[in-house]
Amino acid sequence: MKVAPSVLSADFGNLQRDVEDICNAGCDFVHVDVMDGHFVPNLTIGPVVVSAIAKCATKPLDIHLMVENNTFFVELFAPLKPEYISFHIEEEKHPHRLIQKIRSLGIKPAIVLNPHTPPESIEYLLEDLDMVLLMSVNPGFGGQSFIDSVIPKAARLNELRNKINPNCLIEVDGGVSDKNIQALKDVGVDIVVAGNYVFKHESKEEAIKSLQI
Repeated sequence: MKVAPSVLSADFGNLQRDVEDICNAGCDFVHVDVMDGHFVPNLTIGPVVVSAIAKCATKPLDIHLMVENNTFFVELFAPLKPEYISFHIEEEKHPHRLIQKIRSLGIKPAIVLNPHTPPESIEYLLEDLDMVLLMSVNPGFGGQSFIDSVIPKAARLNELRNKINPNCLIEVDGGVSDKNIQALKDVGVDIVVAGNYVFKHESKEEAIKSLQI
């Protein structure tokens, strides 16, 4: 299991320190939540701050867009060369076109599904994706409780990707901890996003290692 701590839970007064800490503690990716105050009821960070994160991160960036006007934000963040850019299927009218655009920029495209959105909604896009991110909380805020129905949902997505595109990774974001990590691994999840569990832990290294099972 790979681990992508979400900087949404970091201390923004000491952001460089916290990003360096999670990289030194052995994380696999640095997860960056970009929210525009429209698609979700929260406003987070733009390219100036993410650029600063990129400069001090020694692990690849995993940028999760929770925005309207996805194409605008893709163009905004593409120069930072993240490993992944993910966008919400619920917001995008032309997902295949945007997938192609992200890939043309040298970035791996990913789609995000909100808790209520079924895996079948992206069945005909799976062959073109590098990753699918399943939200296990309602997007917008950190520190929420894990929604258990994501377990059977991830199992179903695992069936679809094994049939259509076995190279497509499955990522889960929201309420992840040592209490549910084994269940997520058992249904085929490859990457977990963890915010509070990592940043509020006494030892970021111990927290990350407890998820890398």
